[in-house]
Amino acid sequence: MTDKLQLSVVIPLYNEDESLPELHDWIVRVMTEQGYTYEILFIDDGSTDRSWEVVSGLSASNPCVRGIRFTRNYGKTAALQTGFQAARGQVVITLDADLQDSPDEIPELYRMITAEGYDLVSGWKQKRYDPLSKTLPTKLFNAVSRWVSGVQLHDFNSGIKAYRLPVVKSMNLYGEMHRNLPIVAKWNGFSKIGEKVVKHQARKYGSTKFGLDRFINGFLDLLVIAFVQKFSRRPMHFFGTFGTLSFFVGTLITVYLIGEKLYNIANQMKYRNVTDNPLFFLALVAIILGVQLFLAGFLGEMLVRQSTHKTGDYLIAERAGF
Repeated sequence: MTDKLQLSVVIPLYNEDESLPELHDWIVRVMTEQGYTYEILFIDDGSTDRSWEVVSGLSASNPCVRGIRFTRNYGKTAALQTGFQAARGQVVITLDADLQDSPDEIPELYRMITAEGYDLVSGWKQKRYDPLSKTLPTKLFNAVSRWVSGVQLHDFNSGIKAYRLPVVKSMNLYGEMHRNLPIVAKWNGFSKIGEKVVKHQARKYGSTKFGLDRFINGFLDLLVIAFVQKFSRRPMHFFGTFGTLSFFVGTLITVYLIGEKLYNIANQMKYRNVTDNPLFFLALVAIILGVQLFLAGFLGEMLVRQSTHKTGDYLIAERAGF
């Protein structure tokens, strides 16, 4: 059964009980028309409305539907990570639960993965129905993401994406990393990343969960990803470089101050104690900082050699269809 599944549709959700039946029926219609073997994974991120009741009902009536409910709200990244771990289809599609992503895009996304050999295809919502308070930060975030990662996508945070199964299985997500999945995929070695213009629909039910804090957190996680991917296995290269530079500058200033004093003494010129010069304290701070950075790099190297990654820390309250 697992080997025959062509598609897994992973849908993270939080308080979307009104939209779920319509979204389910829409996906089923597309799958039936195309003749796909599929599963739908609803990941309830600690909803406080009737969302889990709806998911349980859909799972009971459709054997292709499976659901997972968290004990509390962990965030979209946690929901996607859990959905990716549970997915069994050879192509994994992600959709938002608010009906702003169209399931009619699934066949073309599936074709691009299977026929054109993409590792990941990201949806690009050229025409959006979001407020300006959401679109402007999104554009800024996308520009920074392109600059940092070198991945040339217009919309990193699009909820609708398609992946080959090995891509999602390679990911270890936390924080707000759902905004940076193409970057994570690239740095995991899956570099064939494409883009498809998709239709964006106005929200039909409920209200947006977007806030400025999520944009800030996403930006900070982008910096974390950039640092971790480049230096997580060689922290001494980062801390050691800056530590050595700082120590060298501090030592150079100290030698200069001592040399200046000795020169003035030898030539019977006026001089002052090295400790009376403000530059001495700058040099002292630089030397201490250099030693600390070098030790941080050394400790980082020791931790890397002994560390093990722990995943699956999200507490699940219930499952349906498993």
